[in-house]
Amino acid sequence: MADLSADLGFLKLRNPVLSASGTFGYGLEFSPFLDFKKIGGIVVKGIYFDPREGNPPPRLVETAGGLINAIGLPGVGVKKFCEETLPQLRRLDTSIFVNVCGDEDEEYLRVIECLDREPGIAAYELNISCPNVKKNGRCPALNAQATYDLVKMAKSASRRPIIAKLSPNVTSIAEIAAAAEAGGADGISLINTLLAMAVDIETRRPKLGNIFGGLSGPAIKPIALRMTYQVASSVRIPVIGIGGIMTGDDAVEYLIVGASAVEVGTANFIDPAATARIADEMDEFCRRKGVERISELVGSLKV
Repeated sequence: MADLSADLGFLKLRNPVLSASGTFGYGLEFSPFLDFKKIGGIVVKGIYFDPREGNPPPRLVETAGGLINAIGLPGVGVKKFCEETLPQLRRLDTSIFVNVCGDEDEEYLRVIECLDREPGIAAYELNISCPNVKKNGRCPALNAQATYDLVKMAKSASRRPIIAKLSPNVTSIAEIAAAAEAGGADGISLINTLLAMAVDIETRRPKLGNIFGGLSGPAIKPIALRMTYQVASSVRIPVIGIGGIMTGDDAVEYLIVGASAVEVGTANFIDPAATARIADEMDEFCRRKGVERISELVGSLKV
């Protein structure tokens, strides 16, 4: 086997494959289908301070080459997560990342304060980019100053590394990434979903209860790959690539353009063991190409 270990600077992973937040529940739901020792880690679904119901249905729509979701980040709240879910997650043989959310800046800090008291968490992924919580898709990651301010605030309050998860719904992704880095982010993950919608032509109504949702899946991979390259070329902190990864070859593309690791999202809905399969396929690629360490691929694009 090739050496698949991945270095995020603040953490070394068994391999570069993580599950993407919002597509993997709290992780425990996948226990019957997946050997967690075969992946680098899991990113749990977004955690707010209080429990949330999410958006009204319908909340999912299939589209050509992808999926539009307007789930709206429902969850149990940070206290119940710490009391009931996190103790079970600690027993899994993989790294645990917690996706931190907030309606206001102060809520992010309250969630981090609770999580900071608990062992067994590798890092926080700061969710500043979800497009389907509000109907207009507004989020902090659409603005460089808002990104800088929130990341700086979260970093100053946290005893753990902060990964800023960025939105593709911007003119210059590199500018937003630079703001996150300047604010103290230890890493960047991108992209979150693209703001999208679908219409029922029979009723002339939106197919989603929230009107807008976030597009994910293979359709967005070329955009996500381009943005990952732009960000990895402009910041000095590690980058985690997300978007349309269905196979090991897809994941390898992200490493070549500069990502140190990847997150697998929509593929989990089709194949609950997709993350482990993709890690195996990356190993097969390395053996086929004579690559001894998968880290050799990171940033190896020839232009």
